[in-house]
Amino acid sequence: MTQRLEMVIGPEGHKKRLDEFLFGRFGGLSKMYLRHIVKEEKCEVNGRNENVGHRLRENDFVEIELDMTRETSMQPQKMQLDIVYEDADLVIVNKAAGMLVHPTNRDKSGTLLNGLSFYLNPLNEEGGMRNAEFPDPGFENPNPKSETVRPGLIHRLDKQTSGLIVVAKNQRTHKKMTEAFRRKFVSKRYLALVDGVVQDDEGTITASIGRFGDLKHWDVKEDGKESETRFWVRRRDADGTLLELEPVTGRTNQLRIHCAHLGHPIVGDVKRGGSEHDRLCLHAWKIAFRHPSTKNELSFESAIPPAFTA
Repeated sequence: MTQRLEMVIGPEGHKKRLDEFLFGRFGGLSKMYLRHIVKEEKCEVNGRNENVGHRLRENDFVEIELDMTRETSMQPQKMQLDIVYEDADLVIVNKAAGMLVHPTNRDKSGTLLNGLSFYLNPLNEEGGMRNAEFPDPGFENPNPKSETVRPGLIHRLDKQTSGLIVVAKNQRTHKKMTEAFRRKFVSKRYLALVDGVVQDDEGTITASIGRFGDLKHWDVKEDGKESETRFWVRRRDADGTLLELEPVTGRTNQLRIHCAHLGHPIVGDVKRGGSEHDRLCLHAWKIAFRHPSTKNELSFESAIPPAFTA
């Protein structure tokens, strides 16, 4: 059911883009839907239809027609998260193996973004503050119009890969960190337990990667995109090797494909010849970058999972 809402822009909305303001104010609605509303001229600023990039000013009067029942699949969901670092701009999480980073058409709950949507917003669905208990059932939201923090993915980890992932808390950080990743200003290192004993102490794997459309499968492909992975041996066992991996390029499933191409598939990657295990033994263990606001150099590490030593 459509309803007409009226808002007066406060100091926090001054100079914000119209779409950015709407994303923050109506966090339960999809960005695509909100952009569509503006495009269909169902949102007015001071009585005029503006585009999504219009810059708002304090005391602007905004009127918008919305169907508040059209909730996005990004629903806040309370879950246990391993928060490694957090400030006003970003949050770093040690993701568990088996967790999707974002909802899909098939899986709309239980993802990292579902959990962060709950964690990053101070009011939970019962009306109480995050990580606190309010015995009074009549407790009300003291700031019902506070903006929703939308966690923004900057990079991704496969469902079965564990380890460190950086998530932006605002559009400015998302834009700056995305650019930092694109320009390779972010250092990422992984640990992988692979089958067999790797003889070389270090080396570089170069093999083009592409998608085989008929098989819906990514693998080494002659006409694929150039791909490069550096590796260092960190431990040798009787029938396996612990490798440190650095993806110089960022192709889909690159580390799995390159390890298999080396002749040492990752343990648990049965699809590419790896031995069976209760999980994929690939872990994003270290990440380093310059903070987008403070410019301080940051570096974080995550302990090797117990499954890698069992």
